[in-house]
Amino acid sequence: MLIYALPMAWLGEVSVQVILHETIRNLYFHVTMWFAMIFLFGFSFFHAIQFLRKGNLISDMKSTLYAEVGMVFGAVGIVTGMIWANFTWGAPWVNDPKLNGAAVALLIYIAYFILKSSITESIRRAKTASVYNIFSFVMLILLIGIMPRINDSLHPGNGGNPGFGGYALKNSMRPVFYSAVVGWTIIGLWLAEVKIKWKSKMIE
Repeated sequence: MLIYALPMAWLGEVSVQVILHETIRNLYFHVTMWFAMIFLFGFSFFHAIQFLRKGNLISDMKSTLYAEVGMVFGAVGIVTGMIWANFTWGAPWVNDPKLNGAAVALLIYIAYFILKSSITESIRRAKTASVYNIFSFVMLILLIGIMPRINDSLHPGNGGNPGFGGYALKNSMRPVFYSAVVGWTIIGLWLAEVKIKWKSKMIE
């Protein structure tokens, strides 16, 4: 999917919009990274619940590793967003609720890793981290999914701005976008699975 999506992202035909112009190509990178990040944090959230339900430390390990890979995609999403903002809004960072919310959400996850590394006893560490992980995912959805929609935001689909579905996007853009979302998400899940297998071998 990425072999198809990446060349098309650079060379394919796009809808040249007011203000966005050719930077709309960043849709294939910035937005798809956030989708992959949310899926990865969602898997981390799921395994945190699984640990609290069953007390299996493997679930706690998976929860942490999915969150680690999610942070990588989140960091790339922030950087590509700053590049896009610099071209379209005139500065890499503006006072926008979605930008600020994304930064706070990632800081909350950084605090999750700090919290986990600060507790030495394994069961207590896993329980505390799992509860905090659930809180982190809920805050992520609130900060980047809900709050920007009820406040003024420069982002499409927020604060009264039309979403990309409201723009006259060329039909040829949609398969590229969805392929990139699925492709990057699968890459993220694969990276997490590699880390899980490597960590499991170390435990053995």
